Parts: sequence; C-alpha cells; structure tokens
Amino acid sequence: MNPRWLLVAVAVLVLAPPVLSQEKKDKKELRWGTDPTGGAPYVYKDGDTFVGFEVELAEYLAKEIGRTSKMVTGDWDKLPELLGKPASDDGIDIVLNGYELTEDLEKKYPSTVPYYVYKLGLIIHKDSAENISGWSDLNREQDADGKKRKNSVGVLGGSAAHKYMKGKRFGDKIDLAINPDVATVIGLVEQKRLDATVQDTPAALYYIKNGKELKLADEPRKAGFYVILTRPADKELREQLNAAIKKGIKDGTLKAIYEKYGLWNADQERLLYWTEQQWPPPFPSEDENEEENGGEKGKVDWGKLTLELLRAAGMTVFLAAASFPIAMLIGMLVALGRVYGPALLRIPLGLYVEFLRGTPLLLQLYFVFYLLPPLVQQIFGVSFNLTPIQAGILGLAINYSAYEAENYRAGLLAIPRGQMEAALALGMNPLTALRVVIVPQAVRIVIPPVTNDFIALFKDTSVCSVILITELTRKYNELYNFNRDYIIQLAFITAGLYLVMSYPLAIVARVLEKRLGSVGGVHR
Repeated sequence: MNPRWLLVAVAVLVLAPPVLSQEKKDKKELRWGTDPTGGAPYVYKDGDTFVGFEVELAEYLAKEIGRTSKMVTGDWDKLPELLGKPASDDGIDIVLNGYELTEDLEKKYPSTVPYYVYKLGLIIHKDSAENISGWSDLNREQDADGKKRKNSVGVLGGSAAHKYMKGKRFGDKIDLAINPDVATVIGLVEQKRLDATVQDTPAALYYIKNGKELKLADEPRKAGFYVILTRPADKELREQLNAAIKKGIKDGTLKAIYEKYGLWNADQERLLYWTEQQWPPPFPSEDENEEENGGEKGKVDWGKLTLELLRAAGMTVFLAAASFPIAMLIGMLVALGRVYGPALLRIPLGLYVEFLRGTPLLLQLYFVFYLLPPLVQQIFGVSFNLTPIQAGILGLAINYSAYEAENYRAGLLAIPRGQMEAALALGMNPLTALRVVIVPQAVRIVIPPVTNDFIALFKDTSVCSVILITELTRKYNELYNFNRDYIIQLAFITAGLYLVMSYPLAIVARVLEKRLGSVGGVHR
C-alpha cells in the first residue's frame, strides 16, 4: 500500500472520533420546561425513564431543528417564569406541558402554532351516573344524610378547566377543589371522595382507558389549543418549531405519537387547518368572555379580588384557630407523660415527638387526607372519610402538638422538684398536684414560645392547599394564574393580610416575654 494513503487512513481513524464527539458535544440543547407530577399521558416515569407524548414530541422537535432534547422540571403554573432565566439557573427555551392558548400568556410569551386540540371532559365514577349524567347536573345539589350539598369538582389549578368551572355558568354553585396533581384528583374521584373532575381530553381519555371505575359523564366541550410558549425575542426559534410541527402533521409523525397514547381523535384531523391560519387566532370579545368567566377579562375588579383574598384569609384564621387548641392539649398530655410517666410511656411518646418533628408537615397532611381513609377501610373494613377541612385541622394539630410538647416539657422541667414534693406532703395526690401546682406554673412560663408557634401556624396553613383547601396562599396562586400582569399588587395585598393576622400576636408575644421571661422553649 502506498505509504501516503496509509498515513491518511491512520489520520482519519485517529482524528475522526474526536471530531464527531466534539460535534455532538457542541450541539445546542432545546431546553423544554415541564412538570412531571402532572403525570400521564404528558410526561411520566416508566421505570427509570421519562415517557409520554410530550417527551416524544420534544425529541422530534429537537431533532428537526438540529438540537438535542433536554427536559427541565418545574412547577406547572410557574414554568413560564423559567423562560426569563439563563440555562445555568435552570432556565428554559420553551414551555411544553399542556399549556392552553390564553390571551394573557400570549402577550408575554408568544406561542407556536398548536400541536394538539383539546376539549374539557367531565369525569365521574361509574356509580355516580344517577346523580351526574351531564354538565347541567353539576349545578344540582345532592342529598347527603338528609342535607343538601353542592357537588365537589376537582380541577388543575390555573388550567382552562379551572377558569371555566369558576365562571358564571358554575361558579358558586359547586365546591371547587383545586390541586396541582391531576393523578391525585382522579384518584379522589375513583374513591368517591370527589363527585367529579374536569380535565383536558388527553388526561381524561388516558385515565378512563386505564381506570376501571371512571367514565365521561357527557360530551367534552370548550375546545382549545395546546401551544408551545417561547420568549418574545426568539422569533427564529418559533418559526423553526412551527415548521417542524406542520411537517409532523403532514407526514404523520404527530399522528403516530398520539395514537401510541390513545390520543388521536377527530379533533386532531383539523390540526393542519389551524396551523395554516393566522396565529394566534382572534381571542373572544370582552362580552363573550364576561359571560363565560364572570368578567375576568378587561379591567381588573380589585374590589372583587380583594374580597376573594379576604375570604381565603378567613379560612387561614379558621384553620389556625381550630387546630392550635387541639395541638396545645395533645402537647400538654405528651409532655406530662414524658416528664412524669413510666418508662413504658415515655419511650413511645418520645418517638411520637421526634417522628413528627423529623418529617415534613406536607407529608403528614398527605398521609392524613389521602392515605389514612383507604388504610382504615382496608384494615378495619369501615368506611372512613375526612373532608379537606377536617384533615387540615387534624394534620396541623398533630404536627404542632410535637412542638408544643417540647415547649411544655421545658416548662415542666423548669419547675423545681420541691414543688411536687411539697404538694404531696400537703396531702395532694399526684394528679391534683399536677393540676393545681405544677401545670399552671409551667403554662405561665411557656406562654411566649407558644404564642410564637401560633404565629408560625398562620403561615404553615398554606401547606393545606395540597389537600384541596383554598386558604390565603392558594387563593393568591389562583388569582395570579389568571392575572399575571398584577403579580406585585396581589403579592402586596396577600403579604399585608398575613401581616394583619400575625402582627398583633407578635406584639402580644413580646409583651409576655418582657413580663414573664422565657425558659428555652423550642422554636422553629
């Protein structure tokens, strides 16, 4: 062989792999934002791998525009905010996670042409068909133990279903249960703890197909479009994505992806038509929007928004006021058992305190509301259901009882042992001595730290939003989703309401600390 050709062959073998490797390494990423907790069929885990029709769509789009697909996770209703962040701070190039075309989002984050046509599906348990046979039945009250009650309907917070169900057509006629997790809401309908849920057709079709107890109560309604949100400055990227979506519709790639997940239907047959129209299409007029959604479009009604926040603040006060006395009572009993009880009692009580202080309140609320009722039914065969408010009060009370137990234990240990001995010498029995002599002094000592915990409880009630309770923070998030241009104003009003609720207690705590002093109570 000619030595010159041999040298060329060796050079190709040596240099080509690094060149190819460097080319692959330098290939730009298409960073797409999603929230996997939304679940199937959008993005969900199959073993250790994320799958879903939007995962495959993202991979197809990235390949078409010469990039590599990179999934970036975040909270569903906060994904648009990641568009403004750099890649080093988990920033994204696009939002691809079942985002519906809306006018307020289109103003800030211009969208691509649609990649899916959805409708809103009304999902019920098969046994509920007699009470809810269609959309109109949602407004009809049901009999519950001889009492009338509204139908409870679960929705994904900030979604088109949420906006539709809180409009004039339904509004105050139903109990709206808001949750950030579609699978959780679907599960509550399966357990008959919610009367119905309204979901976009991809989720509705998927869960009805895979759930034995679910059905559509009526024909889906209120058609809309799934679009990809982009940065305003990324016009070239939008055009590339638009071209890729249109190509995927024409050559059948999108149809193949959707059919794989059982999502292809007659509505998708018109996708190509919509992609060829001027985008975005005209949005509903103010009159149409007000009829549908209670006047949310147009001029913001700050009186109405403030009233909604005030009502939610009332729920925050109720949760705190109802749960804290229970926490104080349980905490005192636990403290007495740990200080004066036998070893057989002290050990489990100590484990009780450490377990509750060592696990998140969020997890405890999940257990009380979602896991405890089916667990009781499975073990004891007894129907056991907690309403969200009952579960919220119980969960907060149990969680805070551990901290109050440590406060009271510190107070009890601060009382000289001679006090108990003197009381017994006077002829009191141990229980009387505790009730008359020891506990009153301990309570007086721990008033300041207990007051501080009560203030903290006001803020911790925000966690109750995960169990379908609309308290102040949940209401702020809800209003923000539909009024994104007024995030600062809504935040100031919300913060002001928290301040109004907690500041008087803070003053009381400081006054008590000056008068009574503090004895190392447990603070968080």
